[in-house]
Order: sequence, then C-alpha cells, then structure tokens
Amino acid sequence: VIFDNLLASGVVATASSEEVPVEKPITPGGKFSVAFDPLDGSSIIDTNFSVGTIFGVWPGDKFVGQNGHNIVAAGLAIYGPRTTMTLAIDGVDGAHEFLLIDDFSAKHGQWIHTAVFSTVNEGKLFAPGNMRAAQDNPGYQKLLDHYFAEKYQLRYTGGMVPDVNQILVKGKGVFCNPASPSSKAKLRVLYEVLPIGYVVEKAGGKSSQGDSSVLDIVIKSTEDRSQVCYGSAGEVARFEQLVGSKLAVEV
Repeated sequence: VIFDNLLASGVVATASSEEVPVEKPITPGGKFSVAFDPLDGSSIIDTNFSVGTIFGVWPGDKFVGQNGHNIVAAGLAIYGPRTTMTLAIDGVDGAHEFLLIDDFSAKHGQWIHTAVFSTVNEGKLFAPGNMRAAQDNPGYQKLLDHYFAEKYQLRYTGGMVPDVNQILVKGKGVFCNPASPSSKAKLRVLYEVLPIGYVVEKAGGKSSQGDSSVLDIVIKSTEDRSQVCYGSAGEVARFEQLVGSKLAVEV
C-alpha cells in the first residue's frame, strides 16, 4: 500500500522498506527518497499491543551517503486505542500530532491536528530495550541500576513506536536500546533510528548512538544497524556517559 501511494504521488524517486531493503526506483526525476518500516512492533501483534509505522524523507534519489541531518520530513504512525500520526517537517517548529477521527460524525475519517510537541523534560520514566545486553555490557547494567535505584517508572511495551511516542506525549522520559558483544544492535539506521531521531529532536528531545546524535550517522548500506537512546537531554547524556559508543553501529 505504501509503495503504491509513493508511486501515485509522482514525486518520489526512490523508496526502500525494511521488508524490501534495497533502493527501489519509483518515479524517474522524482525529488525525494522515502524509507519506511511499514509495521514496527510486528512481534507484539498477537498480544494486542500498539504497533506503528515509521518513515523518513530525504532529498534526491539515494539514501547511501546521506545522514539524518539531511532528512526533510519524518513521522510515526501509531495504531492503538487512538490512531495518530506525528510529523516533523524541515522548516516547521516542533513535531505535530494528528488524530484520525473514527466516530461516524461529520469529521469521520479526517485527520485532526491535536498537539504540538516541543519539549522533552527530565522525568523518571524509562523504556529499556534489549535488556539481555546488560549481561555483557557493564555500562548498560550500571544504567539499569541507576533507573532502579532512583525508582524510575517502567513503561515498556517492546514496540519502539509506542515507547518513543509516550516520551513525546508525556513530555519526559527515556528510551534506550544498547548493544553488547552477545546481543548485537538490531535497530536499522535507515528505517527506524534516523527517522525517529529526527522526530524526537524536532520535538525538543535528544538522541544518541553512544557519543553523538543519531542524526550524525552516515548511511553506508540499507542494512546498517545501531544502538540508540532517545529522551531528555540529561537522560541521553547519562546514556553516553555509562554506555558509550564502543558497540554503537554495525554494518
């Protein structure tokens, strides 16, 4: 469905999906390239948790060689009790949430602008992914020890889209997914890490792959993976201090 609509737009030169991880030509002469994860959280569908879609838009007809700073638009769609889409666009302040109206009123089927996210404050809410990495990543173990000792509130579904979306909606917290020698980074730079990083930073938060913003990561292939942290400035700084970048990016 997404590929079909990108073709119908007439402006997309190249597209790439996590399910089809190649630079697929769409429209000759198109101005943009779109990368997307059509269904983030597919492993939690059977438990009826919220899942979502991630996308990023770059100028030109190539992804390889670009980084997150080149993104011109990105977004997250969340399919749960509310169906929402949060968009971040170059030149527009903040990240903007739109709600799909589904009440059979006159606005049924319309997207209504419901929120502007512009600040991610410090707050004791955490979503820790890939916790098995703490077994052989001492820095991650220290980070988890800090969360527990300081009595942070655990909010983790196992789906990155809803877990990051809660940071935007609540305006606080941290999501992290570190790597270790035995539990490698699994999040894909092109389809997940960079688009979400762009949205989070436009929303006033920070991102890191261990020692700098994820937006600094240069795309070397569609299969690149990275560890990641998103959240408030203080929490991301703590991630960089304790976890660091030694195991950050895999190609």
